[in-house]
Amino acid sequence: MAKAIHSMIRVLNEQRSVDFYGKAFGLQIAERLDFDGFTLVYLSNPESEFEVELTINHDRTEPYVLGDGYGHLAVSVGDLEEEHARMTELGLNPLPVKEFMHQGKLLAKFFFIQDPDGYKIEVLQRSGRYK
Repeated sequence: MAKAIHSMIRVLNEQRSVDFYGKAFGLQIAERLDFDGFTLVYLSNPESEFEVELTINHDRTEPYVLGDGYGHLAVSVGDLEEEHARMTELGLNPLPVKEFMHQGKLLAKFFFIQDPDGYKIEVLQRSGRYK
């Protein structure tokens, strides 16, 4: 059986991204690996073994073009309204909280936020299938 362990994104500025993911989601550096030409930074927190892998290409100077194929990462939180308020206070500019209905029942309550490179992250209220 396969187990999801990380998702990799390419970022332009390592410190800016590490700061964002730390402030927004409490992710800290689990490991940092330097190579000729690039660096890999694995971010995690005690909530999950799943990690976000930041790839920093040393010679890159222009922002990455995300294209129209990228969707989003998703995280779940215990108190969506509290997290929304906290991120707003930090100046991280989360979008408004929304509710998503399916067959007349609440499927999800969520908001989106973007990291410094434009990657979208969905923040969901922990319930139902979104544990």
